[in-house]
Amino acid sequence: MPQIICPTCHQTFASEKTSAMPFCSVRCQRIDLGRWLNEEQGLPCEPEDIDEDEGIQEYSTN
Repeated sequence: MPQIICPTCHQTFASEKTSAMPFCSVRCQRIDLGRWLNEEQGLPCEPEDIDEDEGIQEYSTN
């Protein structure tokens, strides 16, 4: 029986005894979802390179 560590509460549990894989319980699954929805967690991203000529528009005053 493989033992897994819950990413939310860090408790060791048997993978066969949960319906909320990879979490140990539905409660931990919902806590994790709440963290994503509140933007406490997210995927790392790098800012896009913006071409200086494209990103700036010049306005002339006549």
